[in-house]
Amino acid sequence: MTKILHNPRCSKSRATLDLVKSKGIEPVVVEYLKDTPSSSELFEILTMLGKGPRDIIRSGEAIYKELGLGDADLSDDELIEAMVDNPILIERPIVIKDGKAAIGRPIEDVLAILE
Repeated sequence: MTKILHNPRCSKSRATLDLVKSKGIEPVVVEYLKDTPSSSELFEILTMLGKGPRDIIRSGEAIYKELGLGDADLSDDELIEAMVDNPILIERPIVIKDGKAAIGRPIEDVLAILE
């Protein structure tokens, strides 16, 4: 099964979804702003990505600054909870397939897990 954490308003997310479909794959589309992953799901995604929360948090969002998430003393768990509570902070799109994940920025990065 292939899944994409998708924001239909994001051009990169739409382009990544199109790329996945062009490979003959019909992914499960999760609009993560409405159907937000749980803390444990987000932790699992981070593990598949081989990244920490700071690597996928959208630091340019206003809520990032409002919540003081740039504070280096915040734990990974605190950052994950902030992303679950404010899913706009989660970088998108994220494609998941067969225990691997990739962020579609650039969109070509997802090709490695699709083949």
